[in-house]
Amino acid sequence: MAGANKKPIIVVKRIKKVAGGHHGGAWKIAYADFVTAMMAFFLLMWLLSNADENKLKGIEEYFKQPLKLTILEIGQTIGDSSSVIKGGGTDLTRKDAQMNRSNDDTRTSVEVFKKELMPLAQNLAAESEAVDQQRLEQLKKQLDSLLQNNERLAPYSKQLNIEITTEGLRIQIVDEKNRPMFPLGSSQLQSYVKVILKELVPAINTLTNPITISGHTDSIPYPKANKSYSNWELSADRANSARRSLVESGLEESRIMKVVGLSSAILQDDKDPQNPINRRINIIVMNKRAIEFAKNEVNSKEVSSIPFGKR
Repeated sequence: MAGANKKPIIVVKRIKKVAGGHHGGAWKIAYADFVTAMMAFFLLMWLLSNADENKLKGIEEYFKQPLKLTILEIGQTIGDSSSVIKGGGTDLTRKDAQMNRSNDDTRTSVEVFKKELMPLAQNLAAESEAVDQQRLEQLKKQLDSLLQNNERLAPYSKQLNIEITTEGLRIQIVDEKNRPMFPLGSSQLQSYVKVILKELVPAINTLTNPITISGHTDSIPYPKANKSYSNWELSADRANSARRSLVESGLEESRIMKVVGLSSAILQDDKDPQNPINRRINIIVMNKRAIEFAKNEVNSKEVSSIPFGKR
């Protein structure tokens, strides 16, 4: 009877649900971040589309330059003058970024440069040229004294002309009728010309100015029948012979800026084109103005040689 009174056992199984996986709420956070980022992006695009040229230029310059470089080098040219970071400012009512402090400030800077800095630069350049001219005149005196007192040069004093020109100090060695510098139609220096050049080099070496060497002939055509060789080639070869002799005598080769042959294009005696003095070697110790002119001439030729499409 006791077994009949026993109650049945009921087992209740409860399943605890845990939110997670693709049915959870983590995706909502990522979606919110994405929406926020997109909103910020479209806000940025809207601001840029409404910014004028000055604002865009200010932003561009800010990101192009590091902060320190922007402050030190650009200074007040970008942004408000009261802002540490150029392109901003403490005046929140301003609508335009400040590209330059003002046109008046720009004009003032230019006027200051013209009135004060440019004359100063011109004076310094003039002083430099004056000092250079004094050095060349001193060299001329030294060479004149050398011609008078040097026993090895004295016999050839009539063939040496030394003078100050617009290009610098010109040392000119000319032919004499009975004492040419070169054999007829040859570029081989006579031994006495090598002596002259050797005696001149120590004085020339007292300066560091660049040097040009030019060869000249008279108007008599080159005697040989070879049409590929003329007085142009002969004068250039003679100038190069003088260059080699100067270098062998101790002249720094790096000082030689130009060696040219001019044939009979520039005559010493244009009334008598066959006069022996038209056959000559010119050595010019260049002044600063001639040096700058030569450099500019070389640079302009280099630019003009660049194909137009690659400039």
